[in-house]
Amino acid sequence: MNLTAEEIQQNWLHLMGFIEDHISEPRKTALKSFYEKYSERLMLMPAAHKKEYHNAFPGGYVEHVNRVITCALHLHDLWGQMGADLTTYTKEELVFSALNHDLGKMGDETQESYIPQTDNWRREKLGEDYMFNTKVPFASVPDRGLYLLQAHDVKYTFNEMVAIQTHDGLYDEANKKYLMGYLTEQKPRTALPYIVHQADLMAARIEFEREWLPKLNGSVEEPKKKFTLESNKKAPSKAAAQTKALGSLKNAGLKNLLDNL
Repeated sequence: MNLTAEEIQQNWLHLMGFIEDHISEPRKTALKSFYEKYSERLMLMPAAHKKEYHNAFPGGYVEHVNRVITCALHLHDLWGQMGADLTTYTKEELVFSALNHDLGKMGDETQESYIPQTDNWRREKLGEDYMFNTKVPFASVPDRGLYLLQAHDVKYTFNEMVAIQTHDGLYDEANKKYLMGYLTEQKPRTALPYIVHQADLMAARIEFEREWLPKLNGSVEEPKKKFTLESNKKAPSKAAAQTKALGSLKNAGLKNLLDNL
């Protein structure tokens, strides 16, 4: 799947709109400053390195995060309707956790985690359009994301820390200590980690279906987009969006990439 320059810019405005609408001061300013500082990288990065994974294309990361936030807001309402205690976390904690759940995928302050694949065989045979940047020291995605936030003076709550840490659920063995406690006092004191995990799982599944079910069913047509973001931010025209996006880029390679979308 490919996003147009207009869609990439629109998705970025939606993401920044979630911060504006749901995050309170003083950390709203710190969080916006962080996202604006790395906007060039975040705006165009994929959500994964391999086609078989979700949203492995330029702009895929932001689109995925927006979908996770939207899913989380809907699941918040559903959990409440089913009788869950929604007083154990705030909606700001919900949006903050969903917004930053995969932040560690961006890499560190100077290097990107995902870079274009240089091995044509791996690109053609394995569907790996990107590869991992070995210049970036290893860290798990949640650990790196939490580090980046604290390194840029963006504070987070205990609830947010646990929700970001465990967003992959029991797919990650490291989360058993949080999610498989057998004693009552060891279990999470809030449904937030489960809601964020479900939102991420839902978003990734929808992205898989959009990309792969038509191909598995023999269709070659581009799937229709049914996803509507919950944000009041208006998108600019296509020409204006591309001009704004291109004009803000400092990296010649990224500018060329966006110019050819």
